[in-house]
Amino acid sequence: MPVFTFTGTDASGADVKGERNAANKDVLKSQLQKERITPGTIKEKGKEFALPTFGKKDGGSVPTKDIAIFFRQFSVMIDAGLPLVQCLEILGANQENPYFMKVLNGTRATVEGGSTLANAMRGFPKVFDDLTTNMIEAGETGGILDVILQRLATYVEKAVKLKAAVKSAMIYPVSVIGMAAMVVGALLKFVVPIFANLFAGLGVDLPLPTRIVMGLSAVVGKYWWVVFAGGFGGVWLIKQVRANPKGRYALDKFMLNLPVLGMVLRKIAVARFTRTLGTLITSGVPIIEGLTITARTSGNAVLEEALMKVRKAIEEGRTIVDPLRESGVFPNMVTQMIGVGEATGAMDSMLSKIADFYEDEVDTATKDMLTLLEPLLIGFLGVSVGGIVISLYMPLFAMIGKLAG
Repeated sequence: MPVFTFTGTDASGADVKGERNAANKDVLKSQLQKERITPGTIKEKGKEFALPTFGKKDGGSVPTKDIAIFFRQFSVMIDAGLPLVQCLEILGANQENPYFMKVLNGTRATVEGGSTLANAMRGFPKVFDDLTTNMIEAGETGGILDVILQRLATYVEKAVKLKAAVKSAMIYPVSVIGMAAMVVGALLKFVVPIFANLFAGLGVDLPLPTRIVMGLSAVVGKYWWVVFAGGFGGVWLIKQVRANPKGRYALDKFMLNLPVLGMVLRKIAVARFTRTLGTLITSGVPIIEGLTITARTSGNAVLEEALMKVRKAIEEGRTIVDPLRESGVFPNMVTQMIGVGEATGAMDSMLSKIADFYEDEVDTATKDMLTLLEPLLIGFLGVSVGGIVISLYMPLFAMIGKLAG
């Protein structure tokens, strides 16, 4: 392993410096933070034995489903009594994803060098997040690594299922709206100009709906590129807003307060929060650290802020229920059940029950949302396409009426 020189400050504020062996800078940084040392500069002293690091610039990715399968297979091997290094070697050799194979081989090499599995995984934060590494660390400390790996597999599988349910619910409305946009664009670009030339040749007076459609057609024909630029610009703007903490918070709050979609998003947030925190507490991670990890992995700025306030309140000696209720994010039923779990000492099992309930609620809510959206989308498609067609035939109907009279 490479040798790194580092500087930093300890808990008392005194300067600290030294040399350490580590797989990479991220692993060393995590080790120092666990020793309550705030890292300053970290520089590699030699590169003769440096392991490859895998960050965003590496361009690789690992599907969540593959990670769930990895944890499930890993737990079976550990339970069967295979050595840790041999498990990683077998799993790495059988990976079809080349990036994941490199990650597992790098993890194995770090473990062979004397590191713990948790610290070795911390060298690859793109694949193994804080939740994973903290649970692995708790499993190694308590001698229940196989159990922790099973819990991780179950957690990831449920997260995949929840994400798939949301994605499948969004496919239909997005497809209908996209199809409507393409049809309307084709009508305005290619069909309406034919009728416009016809009406211009006849010299007839056009009704207001027809004139509006003709104007839209002229705009689309001349400035069609503005539509695409606007679409890309909108995506860019949303990314910029989400990159700013205040903008991300405002956008997430707006989404949670939407009439139908907001309710679904709120239930998804509660299901994810309770599943994550319940899994961490069951695995022996302290609740303070569990709340920090849950907040960072929540995917919602409003929920993240609420959980950090809860964490601060618990550090001050308060119960978990009051700050949860004060946040206004969580339904009363959730806070009451968590309160019962805290009072009875069964917080982990209560959180798991809430997660099970709300995951079922997400399925029901997405189906109800689709049932509500279906007639609205069909109506939107009919009005947008049918309105253009009717407006084009209105002058013809007026001409036929005059000829018949």
